Amino acid sequence: MKVLSVSDTVVSELYDGFDPELVRGVELILACGDLPPEYLSFLRDRVNAPLYYVLGNHDIRYLKSPPVGCTCVHRRLVRIGEYRLLGLSGSRWYNGGMNQYHESEMRRIIRSLWLQLRLGGGVDIIITHAPPRHIHDAEDRCHKGFSCFRRLIDRYGPRWFIHGHIHARFDDESERTTVINSTRVMNTYGYVLFEL
Repeated sequence: MKVLSVSDTVVSELYDGFDPELVRGVELILACGDLPPEYLSFLRDRVNAPLYYVLGNHDIRYLKSPPVGCTCVHRRLVRIGEYRLLGLSGSRWYNGGMNQYHESEMRRIIRSLWLQLRLGGGVDIIITHAPPRHIHDAEDRCHKGFSCFRRLIDRYGPRWFIHGHIHARFDDESERTTVINSTRVMNTYGYVLFEL
């Protein structure tokens, strides 16, 4: 399955300079936060693939203007064909804004999902806004990752853990991905095309 994953910045070739060749064959879109809702609506419409998203720490317009035809998966386990997808919105708490969580709050959210994960038989793909702690994150209050995401990876061993939030330029696309155990942790800043 060909996947388009996006986060944090509107990319010209996916919006005002839309290039249909770039997204040919895409069957699934994953959005990892901090994007305008109209951008997600546009992608869902133009790519004609289901779009699942989580919210970032700057996504303040979604309550009044959610993206059309898209599905928020925060705190939800959903099945997409043979794959099980879990979403967790937000970043570490740093100034009390929307979609910010203390480590203990995110840990409680993850604990509350145990029955969904058990009945669902685990998880294949996790999408988040923030990264796991010490994987692609930074040391400032805003950009530290969640330690409980590391434990989530260790316990459930998803194939993919896809996040945004960390704005980085990559000279080589392989720099986006770090393998932990058997899980590929990928920073999807801007956009990434990959195969499940």
